[in-house]
Amino acid sequence: MLGTAMLVPAVADAATDNPDWSVFLASAFVTLFVGGTLILTTRASFNNLVVRQAFILTTLAWVAMAAFGALPFAFSNLGLSYTDAFFEAMSGVTTTGSTVITGLDTAPPGILLWRALLQWLGGIGIIVMAISILPLLQVGGMQLFRMESSDSSDKAFPRVAQISAATAIIYVVLTLICAIAMWTAGMTPFEAAAHSMTTIATGGFSTSDASIGHFDSAYMDWIVIIFMILGSLPFVLYFAMIRGNPRALVRDTQVQWFLITVVVSIIMIAVWLVTKNDMAMWHAVRLSSFNVVSIITGTGYASADYNAWGVLPVTAFFFFMFIGGCAGSTSCGIKIFRYQILFANARVQFRRMWQPNVVYSPRYNHKPIPESVTDAVMSFFFMFALVFGILALALTLIGLDFMTAVSGAATAIANVGPALGSTIGPSGTFAPLPDAAKWVLSIGMLLGRLELFTVLVLFSPAFWRA
Repeated sequence: MLGTAMLVPAVADAATDNPDWSVFLASAFVTLFVGGTLILTTRASFNNLVVRQAFILTTLAWVAMAAFGALPFAFSNLGLSYTDAFFEAMSGVTTTGSTVITGLDTAPPGILLWRALLQWLGGIGIIVMAISILPLLQVGGMQLFRMESSDSSDKAFPRVAQISAATAIIYVVLTLICAIAMWTAGMTPFEAAAHSMTTIATGGFSTSDASIGHFDSAYMDWIVIIFMILGSLPFVLYFAMIRGNPRALVRDTQVQWFLITVVVSIIMIAVWLVTKNDMAMWHAVRLSSFNVVSIITGTGYASADYNAWGVLPVTAFFFFMFIGGCAGSTSCGIKIFRYQILFANARVQFRRMWQPNVVYSPRYNHKPIPESVTDAVMSFFFMFALVFGILALALTLIGLDFMTAVSGAATAIANVGPALGSTIGPSGTFAPLPDAAKWVLSIGMLLGRLELFTVLVLFSPAFWRA
């Protein structure tokens, strides 16, 4: 799939007489050759995968996509080193949105299209993985959604291939609708196609250094806001709506918590902008809505430099990075359902303090939460904090200042994109960072996208002895 996708920017460059078309064609040949060889040599045993092989396959698939996806960047006229190329590709396939490329406004169309395609493919990949693979591997409480969807999606789509096909159709339709809306709002067809792919994937790569702020259009901002939110909702609930349950989204408590969190956060930042920055109310609401949704969903678009808004917005945006959207979406971060489970367990503990003889059970979506899910979620929070601390310390040891190191670690593990500060904030790029920092951040992006345990389990000696 990756090799075939490389042919699209090759055609785009060839149509505009850009010499990079040959780079994409050569990269496509290499990728197709290796991919085809792997298919031919493993097709006999693919249907007999055990859980241990599924962990290895999931991790190596994402690493391989970044490694081969980096080839066009490394050999194009951009002059990127392979470190920069791999960072850009990993940022793309994990839908992070951090970039080392400047001068996007004059970059070749093939490169711009390739960045969008990487995020678009990464978006559909993570949805399918969240629906079909992570619940099986019981990663970070994701097994809860195997139970949650067992009454609908498992019966309606008994095989992974059918789930993938239905997901792909919905994903493509939403992308097309988004592209048409952006085109009518003033983008060129090329800009609309690129931005629609990165919006639905909640990735954040743009065709301009100024991101969506380049278009300076309120209509455009609200279109992007709507589709960022749509990309952050559980796609399995779209299945349910299509199959005759139109209230599936509004009844889901995860969706309710997500939307309430977004609205409250928007109001908080908008009030600050009006009272402290003397900004007009509707302009404050627009800027607050766009940037809050962008950071919470992990998209990483920017319509303004929120570093200049003051202390509260900068602090709030740091914490927004960790929230994320809903499970089973293209969004990143910790995910809303884990906060729900944490809150449900905390509430039960409080009740037991004054009524120790009464039996309470934490609930999610009006159903009891299995103890295995609670344990998995608690472990996820612990490992998330631990890995975040290790990444931040590693970046500090490399020589980055405190703000850059801490926000860089946060944006990598949460797959958000821009961080805080003047270097890697919304108005900067990751290009000035040392190569060692880019490799550390690439590892962080992979860990965050694959829910930590999928990768970390491979470093356990017991995993290989079992």
